[in-house]
Amino acid sequence: MKVGAAIVIALGMILAVVFLGTIISSSLSDMQTWNRVVTVKGLSEREYVADQVIWPIQFVDAGNDLPELYKRIEENSKKVKSFLEQVGIATDSITIGKPQITDKLAQQYGGGQQAPLRYSSIQTITVFSTQVETVRGAMQKVGNLIKQGIVLSENRYDVQPDYVFTRLNDVKPAMIEEATLNAREVAEKFAKDSNSTLGKIKRANQGRFSISSRDSYHPHIKKVRVVSTIDYTLID
Repeated sequence: MKVGAAIVIALGMILAVVFLGTIISSSLSDMQTWNRVVTVKGLSEREYVADQVIWPIQFVDAGNDLPELYKRIEENSKKVKSFLEQVGIATDSITIGKPQITDKLAQQYGGGQQAPLRYSSIQTITVFSTQVETVRGAMQKVGNLIKQGIVLSENRYDVQPDYVFTRLNDVKPAMIEEATLNAREVAEKFAKDSNSTLGKIKRANQGRFSISSRDSYHPHIKKVRVVSTIDYTLID
């Protein structure tokens, strides 16, 4: 082999080794960078007014004459429905349920004292509406039903109004973006304090959305909340 050819081959081998070493060094550096991670959380919290309401209206009655009791239930149900329509609630939002009748004599055991009124009834009329503010206004006027002699069951847990927020999919994108930006601000502050540069996102967890009432006095105002967890790489 000629000397010139041998020199060329030797130089080629040296260059190949140097090139390979550069690649390995760069890969190791990238691996070290990829393993240097800061985990941060970003919060987005907003308040929205509920867009649906379920309002059970329940009244009670009692008597010894069952047909007469049924008659009063029907009359009072009509009064409640009429009241709701008068305050602006759509007729198709009102559902009159089947009355629950209890025969106290049939449930009596032993020689206990007989109940003065044999039959007791519970009647529920339910409003399901998207007219949240209209329904809230009606709630402030239920005293008109009491004035008509209708005995309302207002303290039972199962007759409390239920407010629902159904537009979560509409607000998700903006809230996720806000949570991500919030997380990045935290990560950038951490990187600055540690004399590093913030790199790419290594892993991201959107988090679960939660919906709750703002407080017990404003159940129609819903607090929507999401916390995103994001891993960022750090570069020296």
